[in-house]
Amino acid sequence: MRLPDFPFPQQYDYVRSSRAVLLDYCGTLAPADFIRENSAFGKGSIRNLLVHIANTYAFWLGEFSLGRAITYTEPGDLAEVAGFHPLFAGVDQLVSDFLDYWSAETPALFTAEFDGQQQQAPPLQLFTHVITHEYHHKGQILSLSRHLGYVPVDTDVMR
Repeated sequence: MRLPDFPFPQQYDYVRSSRAVLLDYCGTLAPADFIRENSAFGKGSIRNLLVHIANTYAFWLGEFSLGRAITYTEPGDLAEVAGFHPLFAGVDQLVSDFLDYWSAETPALFTAEFDGQQQQAPPLQLFTHVITHEYHHKGQILSLSRHLGYVPVDTDVMR
C-alpha cells in the first residue's frame, strides 16, 4: 500500500511545531512542579505524561508497525525538560521512518501481537492514533499546569 496522496510529513510538522511550544512552556515551570505527581491525572505528572506520549509513538510506530525492538523511556530517566528535546527528536525520526516505510511497498495492514492477541491496523489508523493521543495528553498537561497555578499558553495548531 502506498502512502495516499496527502502531505503527511507536513501534517506532522504542525504536530512538531505545537509540541515545541508545549516544551518551551514546560521549560518555564518550576522543576518541582514539572515532576509533581497528581493522582487526578492518569500518568501523574507533566513529566510522566510527556514520557507516555513518546513511548506511545515508540510502541505503535516502532514496535507494532516496524517490528523494532524498543527500549522504552522510564519517567525517572528524565527530570528536566531539556531531556525531552532529544527524546522527541527520536520520535520525529521514528515518524519519518514510519512514513518512509509506508510510502514504499508495505502491507495494507500491519499485524502484530498486542495484549496477547494478534491485532491488525492500517497505517493511516496508526498515524492518526499517535497524533490524536499526543493531543489528548497535551490537553491534560496544560490542565495539570493550570491546577498548579500556571497560565497555559496556546499550543493549538491554529494559534
